[in-house]
Amino acid sequence: MKQRTLLLTSFVLLTLSTNAAKKMTVTAPIQEVSFVQVHLNDAFWSPRIEINRTVSIPSAFHECEVNGRFDNFALAAGLIKGEHKGDFSFDDTDPYKVIEGASYSLAVHYDARLDHYLDSVINIIAQAQEPDGYLTTCVTNKCTRLSGLWGTHKWEKINSHELYNSGHLIESAVAHYRATGKKTFLNVAIKNADLVCKTFGPNEGQIHRPGGHPIIEMALCKLYKVTGNKKYLDGAKYFVEETGRCTDGHHPSEYSQDHMPILQQDEIVGHAVRAGYLYSGVADVAALTGDKAYFEALERIWENMSSKKLFITGGIGSRPQGEGFGPNYELNNHTAHCETCAAIANV
Repeated sequence: MKQRTLLLTSFVLLTLSTNAAKKMTVTAPIQEVSFVQVHLNDAFWSPRIEINRTVSIPSAFHECEVNGRFDNFALAAGLIKGEHKGDFSFDDTDPYKVIEGASYSLAVHYDARLDHYLDSVINIIAQAQEPDGYLTTCVTNKCTRLSGLWGTHKWEKINSHELYNSGHLIESAVAHYRATGKKTFLNVAIKNADLVCKTFGPNEGQIHRPGGHPIIEMALCKLYKVTGNKKYLDGAKYFVEETGRCTDGHHPSEYSQDHMPILQQDEIVGHAVRAGYLYSGVADVAALTGDKAYFEALERIWENMSSKKLFITGGIGSRPQGEGFGPNYELNNHTAHCETCAAIANV
């Protein structure tokens, strides 16, 4: 009964948030409840949360160790010598996401060993950061094997995942700060975010293009909430507004929802994970600025997805090709992709 009440309460709060969204400001009466204030001691979730702490998180960190994710940061920091490991420019996000999850866990159940382990990992990441705040190890390590993904210099390609890495770094650091009160990781994120906001924007001398793979929008909003620095909210808003405008002359792309400005969109298309991250970021920006037009656009896009492109399981993204959405009502069972990341982004 308590679980049903909790779920019902959550649904009511979400409904109220939607109805009140057009009136929301930074000091809105309805705001998120910080995860550090939520503790469950029921018979259903508590055992799973404990398994997460004792089994899943250590296992995920072990995979980061054996697959060279931490080595790449150590290599960028000059702590070791060798070759960059991994096959993708977004491999840095694996440690970030596990640190974020571990931070959530620390807020529920303090674990001194896990706390100290995070300190050691964060120390390596901090040393890998370049003096100007830049942090993408395959670029710092000049991994030409992956140059097809990132190019020959920083910020060259729209889909290099450099901003994606920044987004997950910032989200992870905010979670760690909220859970522990430590600023070691948050300071790394702030330095990186300052570089992002300096590099991208509408002014002369800045790069004029969206994030490529969204997440930076949500991340900058989270950083704004903990720092109060409006520069980060302005940066998030810029990435939202630049989507689909192709100001720098790049080709429009449905794959990354970059085919038209968000205010003109009424159908969800392209890569399902990118869509979930992008529109979540748009929702954050709209809530923090009280932008009615973006809420209306989100309602149109949500209505299209929930009524025509959502599986009964809650999965989204029917096509393995492009990991994304097909046309309306394409909801095949045996060939459905329905990536877990997309479902999480949708939530």
